Amino acid sequence: MSLPIHTVAAQELSRSPHGSLDLACATCHRPDGWTPVEISRAFNHAKLGYPLAGAHGSATCRSCHASLDFKGAGTACSSCHTDVHRSELGADCSRCHSARSFLDRSAMARGHQLTRFPLEGAHRSLDCTSCHSPAAQGGQQFVARPTTCIGCHQAEYAGARNPDPSAGGFPQECSQCHGVTLWTRARFDHSAVRFSLTGAHRAIPCIECHTAAHFTGIAADCVACHQQEYNQTSAPNHLQAGLPADCAVCHATVSWTAAYDHNRAGFHLTGAHRTASCTDCHGDGVYRGTPAECVSCHLQDFNQATSPNHAQLSWPQTCLTCHSGSGNTTAWDAGVTLPSQYHSMFSVRHEGARGDCSQCHLTTNYTQSTCSTHHHPPSCSYLNRRGCDD
Repeated sequence: MSLPIHTVAAQELSRSPHGSLDLACATCHRPDGWTPVEISRAFNHAKLGYPLAGAHGSATCRSCHASLDFKGAGTACSSCHTDVHRSELGADCSRCHSARSFLDRSAMARGHQLTRFPLEGAHRSLDCTSCHSPAAQGGQQFVARPTTCIGCHQAEYAGARNPDPSAGGFPQECSQCHGVTLWTRARFDHSAVRFSLTGAHRAIPCIECHTAAHFTGIAADCVACHQQEYNQTSAPNHLQAGLPADCAVCHATVSWTAAYDHNRAGFHLTGAHRTASCTDCHGDGVYRGTPAECVSCHLQDFNQATSPNHAQLSWPQTCLTCHSGSGNTTAWDAGVTLPSQYHSMFSVRHEGARGDCSQCHLTTNYTQSTCSTHHHPPSCSYLNRRGCDD
């Protein structure tokens, strides 16, 4: 016997649109209104074989269940999430992603440290697509990627102008100058080449020495950069004096101010000689073969001396015989002392007169002087006891 048409229609309307889902309608629907859907707190998605963890717990049903037949929903990540990696990294999304957030970078960063290119410095804060740019069909975006700097920084290499690495023949190994923290703070280790940067050289920009944008085969001689300073120097005139073009003989890299080591010339500068200017001794502009005798510089002092008159007395021109006899050149008038061979008799007995010749030599006669010349009446009883022969 066939059922009435209205009975068949009622049975069709009561059939669940969710297929074989074995749940009471009240789990999601209210008796006073079929919509909106409200999921009962008693509903446990884990019993259906897929626990809702992390962000899955706040997602709407239709986010994963595109069809009302809930049994047809897959449990693989790729069922809901498009694999932007095109299967290069496998089907297990949980290797890099977590249910908390699909863009949670913590697992990705940890995983990257196990690859051929651990992330350091600024690389750690970059978006993945900064290095893993979309590749053409058949190309790979995430695996077998280059680990060289130039693999990502070709544009920066080609666009650099101060200096121009392409024109300068720079290697494409960016890490020789650039760090991973900040790209613009380039620091080339100049000690790796045959010219270590010291003193003021450390503070000048590259272009001051590499003016022609050449960075290989550059001469390391000082004059290669300082030829103009050498030619224009007038005190002393380097060209006229024939001074060597090796600037380091007199100049240091800390300051261009000259500080020649005079010990190398065989004439050690002591006392006042250390503060004298070069032209005081080399006033004629001659620096090679200059005599080392005192009188070569002090002849005028010798000729003009009047107390006593050195020239009239025909004294020897070996200044150190009397002046600074101890070898101290601090002052011309300090420490004037005749050696004992000139004053053998008075070397001990007239210590008080040392340094003041005029106390005994009242005239310019320095060749002979007796006790009676100074002691009136002549009485040498004390001196005779000491061996005086007046």
